Parts: sequence; C-alpha cells; structure tokens
Amino acid sequence: MSTPYAKLPGWVEYGLIPLINLAVAFLVAGLVVLLVGENPFEAAYHLINGAFGRGEYIGFTLYYATTFIFTGLAVAVAFHAGLFNIGGEGQAYVGGIGVALACLWLDQVMPWYVVFPLAILGSAFFGALWAFLPGWLQARRGSHIVITTIMFNFIASSLMVYLLTRVLKPLGSMAPQTRTFAEGGQLPKLDWLLSIFGLNVGTAPFNISFLLALAAAFGVWVLIWRTRLGYEMRTMGHSPSAARYAGIRESRITVIAMMISGGLAGMMALNPIMGEQFRMQLDFVQGAGFVGIAVALMGRSHPGGIIPAAILFGVLYQGGAEIAFEMPSISRDMIVIIQGLVILFAGALENMFRPAITRAFAMRGQRTAAVVQTKGA
Repeated sequence: MSTPYAKLPGWVEYGLIPLINLAVAFLVAGLVVLLVGENPFEAAYHLINGAFGRGEYIGFTLYYATTFIFTGLAVAVAFHAGLFNIGGEGQAYVGGIGVALACLWLDQVMPWYVVFPLAILGSAFFGALWAFLPGWLQARRGSHIVITTIMFNFIASSLMVYLLTRVLKPLGSMAPQTRTFAEGGQLPKLDWLLSIFGLNVGTAPFNISFLLALAAAFGVWVLIWRTRLGYEMRTMGHSPSAARYAGIRESRITVIAMMISGGLAGMMALNPIMGEQFRMQLDFVQGAGFVGIAVALMGRSHPGGIIPAAILFGVLYQGGAEIAFEMPSISRDMIVIIQGLVILFAGALENMFRPAITRAFAMRGQRTAAVVQTKGA
C-alpha cells in the first residue's frame, strides 16, 4: 500500500514504529487497569507469566498465534493488491467445510498424514471459492469489496448453522457439530518441539499446523516479492493507474488476490478443527478473521512482521485469560479493551508518531551530510 510519508529505514518501519505504538498502547492499558483500582505491574506480570510461564502456557500462546498467522497473511495479501478483505471470518468458516469433509471421508481408513494434505487443499479451495465471489463482483460489477466481504461473513455464518444442524450433524445428536474424528482426522502435537527446550506442552493443542503457518508465511513472501504476479499485485496496490498503464489487468489481479487471500483464511480452520476440537462445530473461528486485520496492520503486511504480531495477540489471548483468573476485578471485557487499544494504536493510529520520527531522521541526515561536507572542505 502506498504511503504519503518519506521512506524510512527498514528497522524503523518494521521495528521501531510498531514498538513505539505497542508501548503507548500498553501504557494506556495500564492507566485503564489503574482506574479500576488494580496494580498495572501485577497485571503485566500475570499477562507475561500466563503466556510464557510454563510449557503448557507457551503451547496455548503458539496455538492462538497459528490461527492469527493464517488470517493475518490473508489480509496482507489483499492489502498488497489495494484490497481490504474483511471477509476472513466467513472464508475461514467455509474453509472449515473442506477440512470437515476430508476428515469425515477418510479419518477412519487413512492416517493423519494422508488426510492432512487433502484437508489443506479442501480448506484452501473452499476459502478461495468464498472469496472469489466478492472479488468477481468488485472486478466485474464495481461492488465495493468491503461491503461484499462483510455481507458474505453473515451468509457464511448462516450456511454453517444450516450444515451443522441439517446435513453434517450425526443422527440422534442434539449438538450442532459433526461427529468426533477418528485418529486419522487428528493432528499430532508439537510436543517434541518444545521438549527440545525442556518444556512440556501439557494439554495445549499446539500442533503441526504451526509449521504449515510458517511455510505459508514464507510462501507469501516469495509470492509478493519474488514473482511477477506479486509485482503486479504491489503495483496495483500502489497505483492502479500506473498498473493499467503498464498493461496489468486490474480485474484479473483483483480476483486472483482475493482467491489467494480467501485460501489462506480458509486454512486457518485446520488449527482448531483438526488440531484441537477434532470436529467441526459452531463458532470455531471465534473472531480470528477480524484479529487478522490488526495482525496485518501491525506487521506492516510483511510475513516477517505478521509472525511476531500474531504471537503478540496469542500472548494477549492466553495471558489475558490468566489475568482474568488471577485478578477477578479485571474481567474478560477488560482484556478485550486492552486488545482494542493495541489494535487502535497499531492500526488506526499507526502513523501518529511517524511524522516526528521522519523529521528526526531527516535532521539526523542533514547533520551527517553537514559533517561530511565540513570534513571534505
């Protein structure tokens, strides 16, 4: 996406500015905690301890982060093409259908390492298909992508209710969910990974979809910065008129970018369905599609920034639960407020400190040039 500000060094753009925004967000959150009569330092301790204090806590943190990596990448791909995909929630819902169908079909006759690739393809296909329609409507009919993706979230939610109450629910069951998958539909945990560091994952559902998320992040980096398609997407996102002048078909890029974005969002369903619940049930997305918007904004739509941003939100989810348990006066709603402050400063107010930082670096550059000129004289 284009920016009206002067170009800054990469470590400032992707490191310093997000850290300053994050520090201000937590400072304001600390004031909110102080206003309710609690010690913000104690709350910060429980937040960090609840996220990293034990191997099991780390497992839960990384489990949440896995989900947010997928949805953050989905939003970032659309961002680079100049598109604001708010439909990650619905695309993840529909992607879950592909996961469930693969598991229900083969979980009792095939091992997980055979079912898993088919579930990946199914989730990506169904998610891409659900994103294709808003992309096509924007490209061919001029419908605004924000409006159509929001509406498709509601349609996906209603579709999920229908499927889980009328089609996929086992006979005699009252719960709106599929049957529990056999061993072939259950992903193994990554307990061996944490055991390298002497940690026990415990009951945390940290599973191999985390490795898939990292592979997807690398794939997005290759796509956006090392392929012709990625160059065309970035060109259209930076300047649609320049893209048209260069002969890039705007409608083609819009549809392709949305389908890739939807496919990534759909793959998010692998983590909760095959990695934790071992079934598909209502509300398995739990707002991850919207959190992905904040993750992409905070990570500057770069995979290298999205991964730590996703881990940060994993910390807020897991550590926030610990705060609510240890400090009853800080309710779960207060944790949502803290998350909202991070989103506010990392997203809506991300450029608050940029002008001052830009001026500081400009002055530094002028002083450096003056010193060099004086020595040269």
